[in-house]
Amino acid sequence: MAQIQYKNSKKHHKHINNPFPSAPKSLPLIHSKLSFNDEKLSHSRDFSIGENFNLTWAPTNGDEEKQPSTRGGYLSLSHQSELDKAIWSTVPGEAFISGAAVETEVEESRGSFAIKDGEVMFISRHQTIEKILSLYKSDLELESKGREYNAIFGDSYTDHEWNHFPIVAITGLLFCTKNVPKSRKRLSVTVQYWFLLEQKNSTQVSFSVNFGEYNYKLETRPPQKSKFYYKSSKLHLRRPRSYFSVFSMNYKEEEQVNETLNLKGFGEFNRVYVTFASETDERFYGFGEQFSCMEFKGKKVPILVQEQGIGRGDQPITFAANLVSHRSGGDWSTTYAPSPFYMTSKMRSLYLEGYNYSIFDLTKNDRVQVQVYGSHGKGRILFGSSPIDLIESYTETIGRPPPLPNWVLSGAVVGMQGGTGAVRQVWDQLQDFDVPISAFWLQDWVGQRKTIIGSQLWWNWELDHMHYYGWKELVNDLTDHNIRVMAYCNPCLAPTDGKANKIRNFFEEAKAKEMLVRDEKGEHYLMSNTCFDVGMLDLTNPTVNTWFKSILQEMVDCGIRGWMADFGEGLPIDAHLYSGEDPIEAHNRYPEMWAQVNREFVEEWRLKHPEEESLVFFVRAGFRESSKWAMLFWEGDQMVSWQANDGIKSSVIGLLSSGISGIPFNHSDIGGYCGVDMPFLKYKRSEELLMRWMELNAFSVVFRTHEGNKPSSNCQFYSNKWTLSHFSRCAKLYKAWMFYRLQLVKEATKRGLPVVRHLFLHYPQDKRVQSITYQQFLVGTDIMVVPVVDKGKKSVNAYFPLSSENHSWLHIWNGEVYNRQGFEAEVEAPVGYPAVFVKTGSEVGQGFLRNLKEFNIL
Repeated sequence: MAQIQYKNSKKHHKHINNPFPSAPKSLPLIHSKLSFNDEKLSHSRDFSIGENFNLTWAPTNGDEEKQPSTRGGYLSLSHQSELDKAIWSTVPGEAFISGAAVETEVEESRGSFAIKDGEVMFISRHQTIEKILSLYKSDLELESKGREYNAIFGDSYTDHEWNHFPIVAITGLLFCTKNVPKSRKRLSVTVQYWFLLEQKNSTQVSFSVNFGEYNYKLETRPPQKSKFYYKSSKLHLRRPRSYFSVFSMNYKEEEQVNETLNLKGFGEFNRVYVTFASETDERFYGFGEQFSCMEFKGKKVPILVQEQGIGRGDQPITFAANLVSHRSGGDWSTTYAPSPFYMTSKMRSLYLEGYNYSIFDLTKNDRVQVQVYGSHGKGRILFGSSPIDLIESYTETIGRPPPLPNWVLSGAVVGMQGGTGAVRQVWDQLQDFDVPISAFWLQDWVGQRKTIIGSQLWWNWELDHMHYYGWKELVNDLTDHNIRVMAYCNPCLAPTDGKANKIRNFFEEAKAKEMLVRDEKGEHYLMSNTCFDVGMLDLTNPTVNTWFKSILQEMVDCGIRGWMADFGEGLPIDAHLYSGEDPIEAHNRYPEMWAQVNREFVEEWRLKHPEEESLVFFVRAGFRESSKWAMLFWEGDQMVSWQANDGIKSSVIGLLSSGISGIPFNHSDIGGYCGVDMPFLKYKRSEELLMRWMELNAFSVVFRTHEGNKPSSNCQFYSNKWTLSHFSRCAKLYKAWMFYRLQLVKEATKRGLPVVRHLFLHYPQDKRVQSITYQQFLVGTDIMVVPVVDKGKKSVNAYFPLSSENHSWLHIWNGEVYNRQGFEAEVEAPVGYPAVFVKTGSEVGQGFLRNLKEFNIL
């Protein structure tokens, strides 16, 4: 299948940029008419889809003058167990399939991308339904039908496994027009479509949109608008010649068509639109790891892996970031780990398959329109009676992570830099304050380089023996205390000409072995990363995976038992890959490939060392199926601030939205990461912010610190005796519910449920719960946390949700019991005493309280 053509522009090297870049332009929601073949579809009819689903077709034959909005009929999909509940339906009288041919423009700058719609070649405004077919196994086995079914099923027909019958196929025509420049003529385009619905399992129906043959015709004048039902078409359709077929055209007319299509290869659709009904009060959750919004009704949600941005709308940092680097500030929608998946307050859920760029348009109250940048589209519609059902169904298909090793869940993961001396000094302090430690995470194990923005790592993945002198002794001493060593790597390699003590030069090795991504000229693609250039591994080349696993093996051989597998979001859109695949699809798939390489190595190592606890790695970039490969996520680079879009509040939203989207294990850097220390702009981590972030992260699956990009400007856990004491207290608070954490981790691997949960997952009918963002959350079902995420606050407003179980909540610090439901109470929360509640009488609550007393913090 032909790749979509992109007009790509680089913005890396501009020194002054627009501080208020506009949102990438995309076509507005398309409104198209629907008509049908009244000879075949004039009566309502039900169609079975597999054994568990039912599709209803309902024509609306009312007078058009009186019922213009419903003329044309609609489809409704339901599960056999709840036939009166539609899990998917179309808007009456409106097209549910549309297509367009649109020029695509891409702006790119250091991992930030803006995909824009350019010139529109043609766009469909009318859909017809010719017939609705029920297909059985015997139909697909007929050789005489092979050619026709190839058109219906696309490339999947010959190698698809058909397990559930019947399959429903809907076909008809889409109509488009395009005025010919400098002419009174108009180009009419007609294309056949196939919309296929197939049961995949007892809770999922797949859908796919494929286009057949295109018919192009020049008309002298546009036809008058007529009021008719669609009659069976007698158009003879043939495969297009070059980009299009020309019917009854002379040479001059062919030239006019060529001019109309601009000779850009836009003779066929490169956009697919699927439109279906929604309700005004329906709330939409999911879309991967999102940082600004929990609910998306009224928004256009783009699904593209990229840098989350610096500030993401919080000021003044977003202004400054955009000014010095094009679009680097990001916005409310930019994220490392999006997913084309949602669930709603009406228990409807859908996700797209494939890796195309897509946009979910939720701007209208009565409909959803999904725009796929490609020549076909496919996805799945899910059935479930609760959010828990929907997550289980979704993760059963996309994959679930393996259990995390106990060691990483047993205490603090201490993020450090500075070399052996610094680590030993801080370790002594932590021992003095009795801090439970699971690991030291030493991201600068490769050594540091001085740049104009400070100290940065050498991206050459080998131990720097000068920076970490006595490494072996350090590792052995930590191991003797049941403390692991963790490190850092990413899929990029930097030239090491300025590094005197290197042993290997991985960048040059990768170049010599043809393992790096290439540019349009066939040269190695060097990408700008802050102050230095890097090459990116081409993970579509199988030999790269084997080679990089050997690097991971060397890491483990020197005592490392876990690592941050950073980046993965920056594959250039104009890259040329070993596989030859569409780079924008590879761009969204790259984080999954990156996680897969790391995961395969972990599994291979585990088979060779069954007596040891597992290795672990954590990633920030991801897509729909990352949880199949990634063991653990972290939320990337929040600002060291209290702000909503990129500070402590956003870390809560990221945790909860990712959990709804099938990422059960996630956490943030304690205290945030991005700081700024300039004369005119300062973002420094305060002691209060650090302490409140410690309290927050004491209830995430992993409790890990980070010194940040400006360690000397930030308050650290080792800054003074107060911070060390508070760090010890929060680490023990984290350890006190380890027994429950292990249960939840096990549950996540079997059911896909997140450890940290939005209240919506267990109280979906509570309208107040549906509007909660960062204010509070659940750990499993039995612990509720209301964190302090505002500067200077000493109390919080806790909401106690409506529940059919009629349970009450116990405040862990003062023992007060809250029996009322559906009400809000102000709760004191001074530093060191975050508002935490357990279900009264629960075994989890009793065990948690007992452990708190044993640790002398209750």
